[in-house]
Formats: sequence, structure tokens, C-alpha cells
Amino acid sequence: MDDQAARLRLLVGDKKPGSGVTKLGKSVSDQNGQQEEHFSPRTIAITSGKGGVGKTNLTVNLAIALGNMGKRVIVIDADMGMANVDILLGTTSRVNLMSLLDPDVELENVLLRGPYGVSYISGGSGMEHAMEMTVAEREILFRKLAGCEEWADIILIDTGAGIGNNVLDFLASADEVLLITTPEPTALTDAYAVMKGYSNITANPNLKLIVNRVIDEPEIREVVGTLSRTAARFLKLPVECLGYIYDDKLMIKSVRQQVPIMAGYPDAISAKCISSIASGLVNGRQEKVKLGWRGFLKKIFKS
Repeated sequence: MDDQAARLRLLVGDKKPGSGVTKLGKSVSDQNGQQEEHFSPRTIAITSGKGGVGKTNLTVNLAIALGNMGKRVIVIDADMGMANVDILLGTTSRVNLMSLLDPDVELENVLLRGPYGVSYISGGSGMEHAMEMTVAEREILFRKLAGCEEWADIILIDTGAGIGNNVLDFLASADEVLLITTPEPTALTDAYAVMKGYSNITANPNLKLIVNRVIDEPEIREVVGTLSRTAARFLKLPVECLGYIYDDKLMIKSVRQQVPIMAGYPDAISAKCISSIASGLVNGRQEKVKLGWRGFLKKIFKS
């Protein structure tokens, strides 16, 4: 929490921390025949215990903030059947993930360039029904979606809310998980349920907390303290707070206008909070890619 407060003060003072662009590449042999490391996009699942806490809104605005820092970002809308990314961007998608099963459709046909520099793929019902697909269909999706790593430094996966099996699959397959909640008791209870489900399915948890619609720092400390202590005691799950977003009327206004706050009101306090969270992701602790994007796809599609 203190780290974000420091970053936020820098942003408010228009002294933005520096950022670099991740260089992607493929595994190649050096002069001694040794394999060099294969670079893959960071795969980050963004989730919540319940709907209505700002998950998709955060995903879209975080993509814009990371783009402003020079990162190439792809958003995968995996909140099945909801098309919330389209709604927030004021767009309509005629193609989605399942369109890739058409032999004439390639990744570039479903990788949509939305407004404000947001590139995204509408999920449809593809990943939700991955287990119902034939082996051939899963191989087609894996092969075509694998191309995302050539287009992105970071892939943000907007999951559904709650602890359904498909949501937990996304969390277990991603390298990092961002769990967003609000201070309301029901939201905290549902956030803890996600923590519990996540801790049961992964041996190497990597979960960070984001608290939305907070009023002041005492409220932030109370929410973070309650969840982190409970998770440590009962789940043995370490929980780090990546950041927080202050309650902001301009955020509500931007949602109604279908204009992301990072684009419509970049000087709003909530926009500065999101910029600070993006800075924390890029300039914070170095994250080691465990599986990468291809590893994520292999686990989801059981390829």
C-alpha cells in the first residue's frame, strides 16, 4: 500500500517513473549451441469474487495505462457471454474466440483494435466450453491463439466473477492473478472465497489484491489487513496489495459514457490510481514467467 502511495504522489506531481518496453523473442541457440531463454508475454488473470466491483473496468483502463507506458497489451474477454469489454469501449464485435475454428479465420481477424489503443479478443463461449471441444478443435485454437505472444508484452485475461470451474481454471493457468474487491462485507466474503479456491488448486500462488472504491487510507488498511491476515491464518496464502482506487464520481460518469476513465478523464484521482497500479506491475518486483502464454493455453485446452 505504501508503494502505491509513493507512486501516486509521483503521478499527481507529474513525475512519472520511467518505463521500458519488453523485448520479445523466441528460443534460439547461441554460438555454443546452448538454448537461450524463451521470452513470453506476462499472462495476468483479473478476477473478482462477485460482479459489480469494477473488474472489467479495471482491465480495460489498466490496458490503456500499460499502453501509455509503452507496453503492448492484449485483453482476452473471458467473462463468457457478457461482452463487457465491448460495452465499456462502446464497440460491437462480430467475431469472437470461437470464430477461430473457421479455417478461413486467423488470429488477426479476431484480434480487434478497439478505441484508445486497446487490442482485445471477445471470448464468446470458447474457453468456457474448452473441455467439450474435440481434440482437433482444441489444437486449432491453441495454434492460432499462440500467435498472441508475437503481438503482446502483457496479456490481460478478464475472467468471470466467482469460483466457477472455468474461472478457477483461468486462475490456475495464469502466471499472475489480480483480485479486485471493494470494502463492502459481501464483496470481502466473496473475495476470500476466491482466495480459498485459488489456494486449493495451485502449489505456487501469485495473487495480488486491488481494493476499489475506497474512501481513505484507514479503510484501505482495514480491508487489506483483514483479508491478508485471514488468508495467512487459514489458507497459508500470502496476499500482497498491489494498489487501490479511490471512490470517484468521474469513474461512474465515464462508465455511463462508455469512455474509459484513462481516456476521458486522465487527471481524475481514480485514473491516477490505475496509472500507479500499472507502474507497480511494470516497475515493481520482477515476475518470473512460469508458463507463459503457451503454457496457459496448454492448461486451458489440455493440449
